[in-house]
Amino acid sequence: MKFGKRLKQQIQESLPEWRDKYLSYKELKQLIGSISEAPTLSEYAKAEDEFLYLLNNEIDKFNGFFMEKEEDFIIRHKEIQQWIKRVVDLWGPNGSRPSEADYKEEMAKIRRAIVDFHGEMVLLINYSNINYTGLAKILKKYDKRTGGLLRLPFIQKVLEQPFFTTDLISKLVRECESIIDAEFPAEEESERAREATIVAGEGIFRNTVAALLTMQEIRNGSSTQSPFSLPPLNLPDSDLIQSIQLNAAVPIV
Repeated sequence: MKFGKRLKQQIQESLPEWRDKYLSYKELKQLIGSISEAPTLSEYAKAEDEFLYLLNNEIDKFNGFFMEKEEDFIIRHKEIQQWIKRVVDLWGPNGSRPSEADYKEEMAKIRRAIVDFHGEMVLLINYSNINYTGLAKILKKYDKRTGGLLRLPFIQKVLEQPFFTTDLISKLVRECESIIDAEFPAEEESERAREATIVAGEGIFRNTVAALLTMQEIRNGSSTQSPFSLPPLNLPDSDLIQSIQLNAAVPIV
């Protein structure tokens, strides 16, 4: 699948409030055409200025959105930890220990909150991946169509941008997986797989399945690999993610 179609599909499969935050790939591609087909030097310079202006605005857009989500995720991670502590204290040896039914209901709420939170973070990592890949491809087109040498210096700039740096989010993803494994151990692997299939068809995790498949496609080896390509994807090790990928019978639309 060509990248433009893949990006369009990914935007459609993303959360509604995220859809205007992705790379304006089509507009940038059209501007490259305007540059390469400009009949005069003044029109060439005007089209090039428009291209560079939009390109830099896109970086600002990615950074603003990514940092806003990153800050939100840090807060939510702490809130989930505090929520678990309150429940443990309440039902612990020195707590008031309400009914077992209330405990199970509260823990079910916590688990679902963690699963949704985990899914959103995977979506943000995919957001970083696919926008970086789009930038690398659009800059390659620019160099090829115009004879310029913009890709290398611009990509070096991109590698230092906040939206490209996903280490903190990846750390929070792993911590969420550890919480799921520690607080909600599956009694049987088949039960975990059954639950994952159900979750994969609902809410945020439906989008997460699509994001994982997209990340796998754009980061695994292909004939288009280059020094500007992302490394192969190392998928999360949690049983939840593995089961969702293997058992997501519900089509992603």
